[in-house]
Amino acid sequence: MSKKVQYINPDGLSKNPAFSQVVTTQGNGKTIYIGGQDAVNAQGEIVGKGDIAEQTEQVMKNLQTALSACGATFDNIIKLSIYIVHGQDLYRGFQASQKYLGNLKNPPAVTGFFVAALAHPDYLVEVEAIAFIPEE
Repeated sequence: MSKKVQYINPDGLSKNPAFSQVVTTQGNGKTIYIGGQDAVNAQGEIVGKGDIAEQTEQVMKNLQTALSACGATFDNIIKLSIYIVHGQDLYRGFQASQKYLGNLKNPPAVTGFFVAALAHPDYLVEVEAIAFIPEE
């Protein structure tokens, strides 16, 4: 069986350079599920209270650490779910994420949610990820 990840933007759906509409995996490999990452550093401290850009930067660092622990990179992400507290500036959060996601050859499928609150009142953004590493 062929082993691969395929990023698809079918005709009839809008195309956006920030995300793919569909991602499929085929063959053997390792699937990585990363639970919601918040703006908490390794010492358990909330980073960037009140600042969506600083919090997004910390969330991206946390994702990078989690991916690295599994032998993966941002290039292996196939799905992101992003939760943002109502009233936050989506654009500032997006800009902060581009250091990590902006140059991906194949951007993942992305779903964004505006929510009333997250698990802690100081959290402004939370991101879950699914990554896939095909076997060689």
